Amino acid sequence: TQIDLAGKKVLEVSSGHGGGASYLARTLKPASYTGLDFNPDGVAFCQRRHQVPGLDFVQGDALNLPFPDESFDAVVNVEASHIYPDFAQFVREVGRVLRPGGHFLHTDFRAKEDIESWQQTLVTPPLRLVNERDISRDVVRGLSANSERSNALINERMPFYLRRFAREFAVVEGSLFYRDLDRGQMTYRIFDLVKD
Repeated sequence: TQIDLAGKKVLEVSSGHGGGASYLARTLKPASYTGLDFNPDGVAFCQRRHQVPGLDFVQGDALNLPFPDESFDAVVNVEASHIYPDFAQFVREVGRVLRPGGHFLHTDFRAKEDIESWQQTLVTPPLRLVNERDISRDVVRGLSANSERSNALINERMPFYLRRFAREFAVVEGSLFYRDLDRGQMTYRIFDLVKD
């Protein structure tokens, strides 16, 4: 919600199972919202599950976006780029598919020692930084608030021998990522960049 998406053509890269895309398409009223994900099974799930006017899902690669130049008013990327094999190539692709004046709305996490490289890659022309905010404390607060519920679900649904791994994946209090974020070894940030 860093910008008004109403009436805009929006692309979300790495949309997963589509819950976020569905929510944003229903509440922020873009003209169209396309969720792209690498996993064809996840895309098929989204196509069945999320029947929202103006919302569609396609299979594709974040490093080779299957869209013409200057196709979108906004590109959204949430908590996925840390696993891309070539982050700089992804940022170049975002710059290519954005229209002039379009926004790249990005949030993710990195280790403290990787912050400078992350920031420098994001501001590769034609992208210009409009806003950056460290939301690590907010994320820790949210994880803390959800830990009890997450632990209960893990205990209820996971075999005993997988619970430790599930707690790490769910990032409950005491998990490695939670501790690193809480101690400042990891940072979670939100960015708004615009294409000049």
